[in-house]
Amino acid sequence: MHKKLFIPGPVEVKQDVLEKMATPMIGHRSKDASALQRRISDKLRLVFHTNEEILLSTSSGSGLMEGAIRSCTAKRAAVFSIGAFGKRWYEMAINNNVPADLFEVEMGEVTTPELVDEVLGTGKYDLITITHNETSTGIMNPVDEISKVVKKYPEIVWCLDTVSSMAGTKIEVDKLGVDVCITSSQKALGLPPGLAVCSFSKKAVERAKTVKFRGYYLDLLNLYEFIQKKDYQYPSTPSLSHMFALDYELDKILEEGIENRYKRHIEMAEYVRAWARKYFAIFGDEKHLSNTVTTIENTRGISVADLNKKLGERGFQISNGYGKLKEKTFRIAHMADMNLDEIKELIQNINNILGLE
Repeated sequence: MHKKLFIPGPVEVKQDVLEKMATPMIGHRSKDASALQRRISDKLRLVFHTNEEILLSTSSGSGLMEGAIRSCTAKRAAVFSIGAFGKRWYEMAINNNVPADLFEVEMGEVTTPELVDEVLGTGKYDLITITHNETSTGIMNPVDEISKVVKKYPEIVWCLDTVSSMAGTKIEVDKLGVDVCITSSQKALGLPPGLAVCSFSKKAVERAKTVKFRGYYLDLLNLYEFIQKKDYQYPSTPSLSHMFALDYELDKILEEGIENRYKRHIEMAEYVRAWARKYFAIFGDEKHLSNTVTTIENTRGISVADLNKKLGERGFQISNGYGKLKEKTFRIAHMADMNLDEIKELIQNINNILGLE
């Protein structure tokens, strides 16, 4: 039996989108491939609210995260972490011999503009990384306020992980002043995993030119320069199947209307939050809750594993807590092409299994 996924990635993918993955192949050096990749980039600029270049990568979002911190750190990176995925930037830096320092906060808290200001005020750093939406805690960083601080430091290249939020909540890349904004296919974009995308600013291009060892496959400057010279073709063979599906999905997103899409995500989030407050409790700082995933405190001491097993028998799947939060919390994702009726059906089934009705 297929289980409908209410987990923070990979998300449930609609049948018509899956079918686009089976589109017959074209040559990746053909004019058709160039046209496909240019079309995708033009539509993604609308989703990212940017005029900057878009890069596509046959990898998970982690691939472009690693590429960004390695390609664009000339001096030292300041890595801000609010959970498991923020810390990953730091591990990437260390393992690529990129000088970096980690600035962590308690799980459930946000990176404050004051902390960013204090760190950047030292003058030690020329790149920062921020996680926009931390799926381990269900917390969304206050990037509007953080952007005001970053703009005080024009030498800083800002890398933003929007892997689990882009296309699910409003992120205005150019207005914020983000240089490398990263997302991937299997979250709010509503595709299977395997493709990552990012915006890449002119400041990031110029910075990367000063960095000597940028790697090979994930050298963002090489990706950027290659598509300029070769009319939206890439150095290595890309996943054309993902691109056929993304081209189609982006049409669906723009047809729904990007503002309508954000509104739908908030409606689903608010429904789950209201239910969580009634029967459990919401984990973390309530002023900064994610619009794509809700992390719920297991105040009733239920077995999350057993609940998920019983849900699985009914054709649903939610997510246990991540890492140290396993069984202490559980997570319900509400992103991509999911709608409120599907969320209500899931919640009804949880209520029925737990005897909460």
